[in-house]
Amino acid sequence: MSASKLALISYWRNSGLVESERVLQAFESIDREDFVLRQHKEDAYLDEPLPLMEGQTISQPTTVAIMTQASEIEPGMKVLEIGSGSGYQAAILSKLAGREGNVFTIERIKKLVNYARKTLKGFRNVSVIHADGTKGYSKEAPYDRIVVTAAASELPKDIFKQLKPNGMMVIPIEDHLFKITKVKGRPQMQDLGLFVFVPLIVGRA
Repeated sequence: MSASKLALISYWRNSGLVESERVLQAFESIDREDFVLRQHKEDAYLDEPLPLMEGQTISQPTTVAIMTQASEIEPGMKVLEIGSGSGYQAAILSKLAGREGNVFTIERIKKLVNYARKTLKGFRNVSVIHADGTKGYSKEAPYDRIVVTAAASELPKDIFKQLKPNGMMVIPIEDHLFKITKVKGRPQMQDLGLFVFVPLIVGRA
């Protein structure tokens, strides 16, 4: 493990920012440098977003860690990710869902779809889907967990419907991150604080 990666994970562990040992171990097992563009590999463990193609970014590592921990993913779960990006978050989710679980990650930008399929080639429980993520992915619904990596203006009802009873969604809405649990068909929302994300955009698949 590189010194910069070790320092970042040690910071999360020692500060108590990330308390789940399973989440920390998942991050230890995945190399962020495999998911950034070649010209940014030396900056892989800076705790900041890095550019991808088409004006998109790979999220700040601490943001990914907080979202991942909030998702409370257990082995064997079926997970939907909206916004594949470079595939980094999906790789972490894959480790947590385990061999018996499945991760479906959906991306509207074809260049990123191709890039994520390349970076995630060795992850057998991950499927990268080229489609409009604002509609979720009803083909494989319902899901135990849904992780949305782009900011919505309000709770997307079509995506929320695809959660199982007592399932959980982690999603940025405007400039706040929320953990939303489906309780008797209704959203129970927990505000996790201020965050900055690219917007959730309807685009042609």
